[in-house]
Amino acid sequence: MKMNLKIRQRTEAEEYERLSAFAAKSDRARREREEQECEIRTKFQRDRDRILHSKPFRRLKHKTQVYIAPRGDHYRTRMTHSLEVSQICRTIGRGLRLNEDLIEAIAIGHDVGHTPFGHVGEEVLARIIGHFEHNEQSIRVFKVLTGQGQGLNLTNEVLDGILHHTGKGTPATLEGQIVRIGDRIAYLCHDFDDALRAGIIYPGDMPEEVREILGGHTSEMITTMVTDMIAFSEGQNQICQSKEVQSAMQRFRTFMFEKVYLADHLSEERSKGSLIVEILYDYYLKHPQILPNNYLQWANGDLQTAVVDYISGLTDNYAISTFKQIFIPKG
Repeated sequence: MKMNLKIRQRTEAEEYERLSAFAAKSDRARREREEQECEIRTKFQRDRDRILHSKPFRRLKHKTQVYIAPRGDHYRTRMTHSLEVSQICRTIGRGLRLNEDLIEAIAIGHDVGHTPFGHVGEEVLARIIGHFEHNEQSIRVFKVLTGQGQGLNLTNEVLDGILHHTGKGTPATLEGQIVRIGDRIAYLCHDFDDALRAGIIYPGDMPEEVREILGGHTSEMITTMVTDMIAFSEGQNQICQSKEVQSAMQRFRTFMFEKVYLADHLSEERSKGSLIVEILYDYYLKHPQILPNNYLQWANGDLQTAVVDYISGLTDNYAISTFKQIFIPKG
């Protein structure tokens, strides 16, 4: 039985009463293909749900954040990273009276284009084909590689925030700008926490100038950076940070690259992951008949694009097991 609930219209009206004048309003959002509206959910809420229920999002639970196929249960993966980004950014958005549904959709979808083995796989594909960026691949995932080649038909605002969460360009919405900075807050703090757990660094290794400004514990650092963003962005038509906190974040990031991301401790595992991606790419390029048929169709017959689409969608575990199945003798 068809019911005229008008819950969506009520929520859309409440956004104008409750949210800042700078907030993105869901009734103004546009899709590439217009479709019948949901009676209950706004456009941004539907986008969030579509991403959350998609296969690319589910695969993030077995994709590297920093540690390749970690044995411990408590190390972050791309999925837990995305959830932490969502939580941090929604807190900021709530403080600034911005649209939390848009923030959540961007946050949980921003990394679906990541390759197996994280940035290692991204670097391999970029070297082989000349250009590959995970944020751009995320857009391809949601526009082509889902929904039987039709994509999820997400709103332009969500796609813009995902595309510009890293790299060149600035997100068109304040919600997207929050995710761009909140993503960095999340990965710096939780990668620091994981590195402590792994014994790669120790609490005393943190540069003193970073500790003095941001704090010495992950929760303290997150609170400092979140509070700073809210305080300096209040009433502004852009998301801002204080120069002091922004400088400390940059020093923190430099420290993490020197001591964790590019550390010798992880170089052997990074090399292994790189080799697997490189060999699998070459194998599928020489054996296109093994690729699922729809990948060639979605790539309009371009074999290189089809192979990149397929390889980039693999999880760490699946890439490793496939490599073993093809190249390691069973005995």
